[in-house]
Amino acid sequence: MKEKLSKLSDMPDLKQSSVRHSVGSDGPLALDAGEATLTLLRRFEPLGKLGRRQFISALGALAAGMPVVVEALGPQPLVLDESDGRKYPPQHSWKVMEPVNVHEIQGVAEKTLDLGTYEYITGGAEDEHTLRDNLEAFQRSHLRQHVGIDVSSVDVSLELLGQHLQYPIMLDPTTKNPILPDGDKLAAIGAHGAGAIYGVTSALAFIDDLNRANTAPTWWVCQLGHESKQEAQDWARQYTDAGATWLGVTVDYPYQANRDRNIRNKFGDYKAGLLEPIVTGLTWRYMDWLRSASKLPIIVKGILNGEDAESAVENGADAIIVSNHGGRAYDGAVPTLVALPECVDAVRGRIPVLMDGGVRRGGDVIKALALGAKAVLVGRPPAWGLAAFGAIGVQRVMELLAAEVQVSMAIAGARSLKDITRAMVRLPWE
Repeated sequence: MKEKLSKLSDMPDLKQSSVRHSVGSDGPLALDAGEATLTLLRRFEPLGKLGRRQFISALGALAAGMPVVVEALGPQPLVLDESDGRKYPPQHSWKVMEPVNVHEIQGVAEKTLDLGTYEYITGGAEDEHTLRDNLEAFQRSHLRQHVGIDVSSVDVSLELLGQHLQYPIMLDPTTKNPILPDGDKLAAIGAHGAGAIYGVTSALAFIDDLNRANTAPTWWVCQLGHESKQEAQDWARQYTDAGATWLGVTVDYPYQANRDRNIRNKFGDYKAGLLEPIVTGLTWRYMDWLRSASKLPIIVKGILNGEDAESAVENGADAIIVSNHGGRAYDGAVPTLVALPECVDAVRGRIPVLMDGGVRRGGDVIKALALGAKAVLVGRPPAWGLAAFGAIGVQRVMELLAAEVQVSMAIAGARSLKDITRAMVRLPWE
């Protein structure tokens, strides 16, 4: 910064101790000290931490009587020159682009939210063993890179249940209204911006508005089931008519889980040791209930073993999601990456197998695909993006993960998703 300021002071057109600011007129405009300060603040505030540091430096220079030109300070607009083979992800404001990965976006969310809301997103059930195990399963598994392959072109797209996906990552059906007012609607707008398929638990309150505004994503709906056939059929018809792409049922949550963080923070209605029924009578006949009311594909979420995967296929599931509810349901459940190969083997290619739980980087996606997943879903990352920056934060999270997938594939020697095979990954015990 000192070097920049010394160069500015040598410029021949700087004669006054003021901030010179271009406002679209023919020449620079001299401002008084108060207006100069506000001009500097407006210039640097969108740049986040870097902007704050530069604002303080520029303000100090101004106070010392040094001439400052606002346009000459701070990062200039990024020139996206792709002539040399580079491929940039979509660009947003400096404030949104400052975090360079999902972990840093999580950090912004933590600073933005109150403790109870942040821990509602981030925490799990009881001692959070499964929550940590989901993450550690990815950390302890390794990719086997292949070299000597032309990866000048990398295709991350795929077809799934009649839909074209730009990349193999979708948004999990996690409720986001407790995070922000209209959180589910904002996340849907962000998913649309990222070209991602959006999972939601309830969409009727906003989806018509988004359709009219042309900001609705391709979306599917997933619930915890219903106790009666009539309720299930009404729900299926309602969402089929509303434009859902798929119907889903989460089968691993018959009772409310013990979530210690939520109980401690008095967030929601969680109580320690309370046996609170959710949907306790859910059986495989539920598939027939939905099928009798809708022709949409049905996804079963919450499968963790081969026996249940086989039952899902036999009872008409069009896809399954290997999931332990992100470690939020039963603490001690098997990590999803560990359960994935068993479920894939049981399905034997008859229906797509998806998975969620612990995905934080593009390399995690590659590991899941190598173990047989057709695509993955993410829950907490877009929730952190929503908390950090609103709809554009959700969009940035999905775009960032998609870009990381492309980089990981290229370095691993995969030109398309079909090149990602079981031989590319090693589990901890292999």
